[in-house]
Amino acid sequence: MARKRQYKNLPTFDELIVPTLKALKKLGGSGTIEEVNENVYVIARLSEDVLKIPHSDNGLSSEVDYRLAWSRTYLKKFGLIDNSARGIWALVSNELDVDNIDKDKIVKTVRESHKKADLKSNTNGSETEEILEEEETTITWKEQLLETLLSIQPAAFERLSQRLLRESGFIQVEVTGKSGDGGIDGKGIVRISGFLSFHVIFQCKRYKGSITPSQIRDFRGAMQGRADKGLYITTGTFTREAVKEATRDGAPPIDLIDGELLCDKLKEFRLGVNTELIESVSIKPDWFIHL
Repeated sequence: MARKRQYKNLPTFDELIVPTLKALKKLGGSGTIEEVNENVYVIARLSEDVLKIPHSDNGLSSEVDYRLAWSRTYLKKFGLIDNSARGIWALVSNELDVDNIDKDKIVKTVRESHKKADLKSNTNGSETEEILEEEETTITWKEQLLETLLSIQPAAFERLSQRLLRESGFIQVEVTGKSGDGGIDGKGIVRISGFLSFHVIFQCKRYKGSITPSQIRDFRGAMQGRADKGLYITTGTFTREAVKEATRDGAPPIDLIDGELLCDKLKEFRLGVNTELIESVSIKPDWFIHL
């Protein structure tokens, strides 16, 4: 943590609690993690330099996003927000007066509840590990997966991208990978509801860093006139300016899949990722009463 303390403008997780609530309020009461975080960046006036600070060496998650995960967890433990199975976070009540929220009270209450739980169960578990166990587990397996992806051959990564697109509903997916083709690695067709079809050109880049706006512009230049949409897949991340460039008005749209989303999709389609479900059995005595 010593390296991160040198950044004076890097907010602590408790300083991001109220901005998180304000972001949800601004979004109408609910939003995805990406939507919430993006609004927090603006509300908290976080600079690009602060947003670029990585949480770990592999750059999978920024330190700000990691601390925002803490903020959401504390808010959920306190009962002000909740999240659905689809990853949507929402205010428990849209009538919440965000301006009168006491962040210190939230932190103190959650920490005290965990201390009481530890005493009751006679455990000495770390509060940090308990509160962020899910976040840490997610980051750990994604880090391992990205390291694996970075170790395979470029051609193998292209074939993996091809398989992923096919699993996602694309048809006629071809990997071209021709040198001097402007970075275009393949093409395919995506169908919407079985009626509408869009020709898509994609680029897949194994990268341990952030894709810049200039790289997005180069890819757009190569795809222009050859497809309806572009798709950029990377093991790295995209800068905020690159994201804006990808959706710039008047320019052919480019969809972006960064390393984190790539991991989620590989997990969803079980491509090199296994998920073990543990059965939990509970008895419902009231059900038997009505027999």
